[in-house]
Amino acid sequence: MIGKAVVAGHICIDITPGIPSQGSDRIQDILAPGRLINVGAADIHTGGAVANTGLAMKFLGADVTLAGKIGDDAFGDMILSITDSFGASEGLIRSAGDSTSYSVVLAVPGIDRIFLHDPGANDTFCADDIPMDAVNEAALFHFGYPPLMKRIYANDGSELVKIFKQVRQAGAATSLDLAAVDPDTDAGRTDWRKILINVLPYVDIFVPSIEELIFMLDRGKYDRLRNDNPDCDLTGVISLEEDIEPLGSTCLDMGAKIVLIKCGAPGMYYCTAGPEHLGKISARLSLDISSWADKNGFVKSFKPGRVLSGTGAGDTSVAAFLTSILNGNGPEKCVRYAAAEGACCVEAYDALGGLKTFEEIDKKIGAGW
Repeated sequence: MIGKAVVAGHICIDITPGIPSQGSDRIQDILAPGRLINVGAADIHTGGAVANTGLAMKFLGADVTLAGKIGDDAFGDMILSITDSFGASEGLIRSAGDSTSYSVVLAVPGIDRIFLHDPGANDTFCADDIPMDAVNEAALFHFGYPPLMKRIYANDGSELVKIFKQVRQAGAATSLDLAAVDPDTDAGRTDWRKILINVLPYVDIFVPSIEELIFMLDRGKYDRLRNDNPDCDLTGVISLEEDIEPLGSTCLDMGAKIVLIKCGAPGMYYCTAGPEHLGKISARLSLDISSWADKNGFVKSFKPGRVLSGTGAGDTSVAAFLTSILNGNGPEKCVRYAAAEGACCVEAYDALGGLKTFEEIDKKIGAGW
């Protein structure tokens, strides 16, 4: 059996109305004041890194403990019902004084998603909520979505740093994922470069998206790109040599050992530190340092059979990447699985409905995918 994992951080309920194609790729033409839009049945499912990445890892064969906080309300009941079906509710904290986080996901075909989000109990999550008994037995600890968790990013990310320090001291390898940041929120006004400088020395595997990285590490460039391209996905206007590779190197310089940058439809970029730095990763992960050291490359996305929603695609890519690492695979195979699982994910409205096992992915690739 592969090593145990703990997946902690943000968890919520996602409500995704079934929105048919609207004949326009401009959201302002569709969500206009006074307009009635007929939609289909809503898809209601768990969301956030804890559910999306954690349950996807469990689907792929990992022994996973979930660590998230929910409220004592109807949405909390829904989350427990879903996680119970996976046998994965034990690590969740039910806080009577908090509401359960939820998101309304507007997934219009041909347009990037819009989220209406209530952080709920995620805003009170802290280091004391980490199940250290499970961490003490884990090969890998993954934390997701600190920008959506107020206590985690407050005070220059001191709580996030505290979490990663205590996990490192417990002997587990560490992994960190981010989330998109709204510039007009408290999180958007936070100094994320400073937070990353503080926490990345304690992060072994860093799996952000390129848009998140540009926002956090080069805000001037982000604002210029967004002003020049207000209605399009930034992954279509950035370059590997000028934007992606330099940010990957910056993350390594800040202390991360393995970096996977999700670049949306184009694909994924990865880069790794040298053997002396990879040797600092917990031996519980059983990483083959010779196959991982000083590597970099770009893996193009696989073409999905259909695209219903991008919800959870990044999270399930991360799940495949981390589970493949736990399985002892090298970087190229891990990134290939990550890209393939992300393509499978978009074929369903929720994060888990389109998932395929590694064996199914191997069969698709072997057949010419």
